[in-house]
Amino acid sequence: MTEPLRIVLPIHSFEPGGVERVALNLARHWQDAGHDVVVVLGRNEGPDRACAPPGLRYWSCRSFIPTAPFETIWMMWCLCLYLARGRADVLFCPGNTYTVVCVVMKLLLGDRCPPVVVKVSNDLVRADKPLLRRLWYRLWLRLNGLFLDRFVALAEPMFDEVVKGMGVAAHRVTTIHDPALDRRRFERLQAMPRERAAGRALRYLAVGRLAAQKNVEMLLMAFASGFRPGDRLTIVGAGPELGALRRVVRTMALRGIVTFTGHLPSPDEHFRTSDCLLLSSNYEGVPAVVIEAIAAGLPVIATDCCASMKSLLGGGTRGVLVPVGDVHAMAQAIARPERLPQPGPGERAYAARFSLELAATSYLAVMREAVAVSDQVRTALLPELLR
Repeated sequence: MTEPLRIVLPIHSFEPGGVERVALNLARHWQDAGHDVVVVLGRNEGPDRACAPPGLRYWSCRSFIPTAPFETIWMMWCLCLYLARGRADVLFCPGNTYTVVCVVMKLLLGDRCPPVVVKVSNDLVRADKPLLRRLWYRLWLRLNGLFLDRFVALAEPMFDEVVKGMGVAAHRVTTIHDPALDRRRFERLQAMPRERAAGRALRYLAVGRLAAQKNVEMLLMAFASGFRPGDRLTIVGAGPELGALRRVVRTMALRGIVTFTGHLPSPDEHFRTSDCLLLSSNYEGVPAVVIEAIAAGLPVIATDCCASMKSLLGGGTRGVLVPVGDVHAMAQAIARPERLPQPGPGERAYAARFSLELAATSYLAVMREAVAVSDQVRTALLPELLR
């Protein structure tokens, strides 16, 4: 019988974020499969606390001051204290923003740090960055490849990007589809009725954190230029740019036409009542909201913000692709809804491959490989150390 794995993963908090939500859902499945899973938690706060999977084990350090302003440094401290006890077989890195924490663990703990499996959650090209910052970012990716053990691309088009960006051999990279949906939620979204919206006003939807990466101001400019009488836009999400975006809505005379819901535990009711999803991001990995929209039968208008977007939209069968930052192109797509595809059952079924259950099992296989290689290296080094 295969021994259960002792899996550790770091999570800053329960603030809204797709990386953290997916990581906690994976952790629940690993725990349900009999593995010993511990979430090292930076701080026990955030609006998604009530939505976190029940029954998970959390470990955290006591703090007498707020740690949110330096959450990355605080996580380095907490995770190092936990791992120094030697209670982990593998360290799961939930996304790109946590790689700095994991690299520091390798530097501080050396051979006592367990192998690290990294979920590559974001675009590695980052064309949005100025040249010098792009060069630094490429160097940082190479350091990731040097220190960390295994990498997971979230869709087939990302595989070569990860191999090249991290500078690693292909055998250290595995493609596991982004675990955006569990089976029950996929079935619930797929069951939503969808009628063709020909000739009537449309209800547009945008879902995501209101931060610079999402470029929601560009989306508002495009909508203001392209919407037809009666069209409406609902924006689900919260974030640091909410106040500025509300001012943009007022400036563009879109009050009553654009609605901000704030953060919601689930956007599913809006998937049911909307006609088209809009995505305006500057960069993404594999945006889960697009997968959710496809399952719900919504056509998508999205920026070409990652290597996976063309395949996600099925070459035009599931949505319309526009260049990143191109207000005019997105406005044109909004102004011509008759050109939007109407995804049928076959196109909606495409989302089934992004299954949490399938991904959880595949990640375990990658983790076991990483542990086996790590054990072989330690075994090979032991005779040399004893000489």
